[in-house]
Amino acid sequence: MTTTLKSYLDTLAPWVIAGGKPAEATTKKINLALQGGGAHGAFTWGVLDHLLADGRLEITGLSGASAGAVNAVMLADGLARGGPEEARKRLGEFWRAASVGGDLPPVQRAITDRLFSIFPFASSPVQNWFETMSRYFSPYDFNPLNINPLSELIARFVDFEAIRKSGIALYVSATNVHTGRLKVFCRDSIDADVVMASAALPYLFRAVEIDGVPYWDGGYMGNPVIFPFLQATDSEDVLVVQINPVSQDFTPKTSAEIVKRLNEITFNSALISELRTMDFVNQLIDDGRLPRGKGRNQYRRLNVHRIDLGAFAANLDGQSKLKTDYDFFESLHEEGVRAAKAFLDAHFDDIGERGTLDLTAESGVEWA
Repeated sequence: MTTTLKSYLDTLAPWVIAGGKPAEATTKKINLALQGGGAHGAFTWGVLDHLLADGRLEITGLSGASAGAVNAVMLADGLARGGPEEARKRLGEFWRAASVGGDLPPVQRAITDRLFSIFPFASSPVQNWFETMSRYFSPYDFNPLNINPLSELIARFVDFEAIRKSGIALYVSATNVHTGRLKVFCRDSIDADVVMASAALPYLFRAVEIDGVPYWDGGYMGNPVIFPFLQATDSEDVLVVQINPVSQDFTPKTSAEIVKRLNEITFNSALISELRTMDFVNQLIDDGRLPRGKGRNQYRRLNVHRIDLGAFAANLDGQSKLKTDYDFFESLHEEGVRAAKAFLDAHFDDIGERGTLDLTAESGVEWA
């Protein structure tokens, strides 16, 4: 083969592979907003695993709360230290370590089970003891040593210095205990304490103090935050991975059902509020009442997309939602993979062009 012919074929190859377009042109930038929700965070693991394996999306920004914050820092760490395959590896190893089959000591295991639970659950003697104590005592009483298994897992898997040196925009939300306001930690200020603060359920962990200020779970005030992406990255697309159902078709009657539904409503309220704001800003931009752009006194229009548990959530009863065995995590992971594939099949072409989540319907107010 002559050098000239080889050069011509090398130039043509990317077009052939991409079906008439350069391979790099099929890669689109996107921001990910990862919701918290206990053990259902394994669903998010599956979504991320497929998005990384697919390779058509470049992740430019991440936000997360609670379990979503954990997934976000694991993903950011892997991308910073080795790219998509390293990120997939780290996420998989984390969820294996966090499962019942992992290698945590019994007391830390019991606490982790509660961390990944939506509401109290007990099946082993240690868990029964832990459950009984938590009903009558605060974390300051029954956990005097302030044991936090999340700290050990984060220290094992995450290099925050590598994340700070990366170019990815990263945001973790927490709730200021004193003021009740949202605190958004940006990439350069995120460390293990910040992630633990974002996942600090008040009935389980002591408030995590950062610079003398106590913080609780970020899910109460920003689950997850979206507005930082208005200025943070080149991408105007945000994919929300939502694991708390917005709507339910039945009226909860048992105490477990009531607590579960209250948690779903509580941990979705901040997100719904943000979606309402995004819808309002988008409409003002579309009407020409706000100038579009990234400059001073300009505004950006965000295309919002969503992947959620969908109909699969209906197959999970109260008890199954609290399992922390690896088989259960894997089933959620598989569902996340399926949901991510379905989303890309249906909406990849929409990314960069339009939002696929109806913000008006999703965040609208019902009037009587």
